[in-house]
Amino acid sequence: MPLDILALAAHRDDVEQTCGGTLLKMAERGYSTGILDLTQGEMGTRGSAEDRANEAAEAARILKVSWREALDIPDGRVENTWENRLKVARVIREMKPRVLILPYWEGRHPDHYTASVLGYEASFLAGLAKLPISDQPPSASGSKSFYDYGSSGVAPHRPFKIIYASLYRDVRPSFIVDITDQFETRYASLMAYKSQFTDQQAGTGIFPAQAEIRARVESMARFYGMLGGVNYGEPFVQKEVGLVDDVTAIPVKSI
Repeated sequence: MPLDILALAAHRDDVEQTCGGTLLKMAERGYSTGILDLTQGEMGTRGSAEDRANEAAEAARILKVSWREALDIPDGRVENTWENRLKVARVIREMKPRVLILPYWEGRHPDHYTASVLGYEASFLAGLAKLPISDQPPSASGSKSFYDYGSSGVAPHRPFKIIYASLYRDVRPSFIVDITDQFETRYASLMAYKSQFTDQQAGTGIFPAQAEIRARVESMARFYGMLGGVNYGEPFVQKEVGLVDDVTAIPVKSI
């Protein structure tokens, strides 16, 4: 089934932190939503890939996501290679999202900003009619059969809209999504990652104490909500100019 909205991120729990409320809101409005995690999370300071897979499935259930998949790109080594672009392009062709949510193109973690560029370039490749891509995922060894250019593969497709989740960057958003009604459930989806956010010795100097997480998540959501005149919000950036049909219907007061 084609997706209306697909969110792509480097690691399991990235989407829950940056745009989980938006995905939930869209699902509640009847849109089909999906998440593509590029890695298995095997290099994380806390938890195992298996732990994070189980937690990701629970988080997807909480967010009412229709589809979720994790690719086999090495964690900590997300690279914008031809092979990886084809892996993502296959998913874009198969799931046919109208809207693609990518991480912002700058960030602390190289996997995050690389995922942004990788997702954009894969979207371009996915729309090339003369580039056949097999409809079978690659084997663990990266079998060349996946890149069988003689195969008809899946039909070309490009997202109509690409937006960037900018929660962790100090940039002015293009727009805010009101997640006031979704905030508590969005927070619950993040807390599904018990291996990551419960207090433990591993990663003590990197992860905040569990008692602080709620305050941090809420303060950020309140800040962006304030910019849009609502209680809680999630920020996004779009590269293109927006189009307004009726200037009397533009939301958010100026004075």
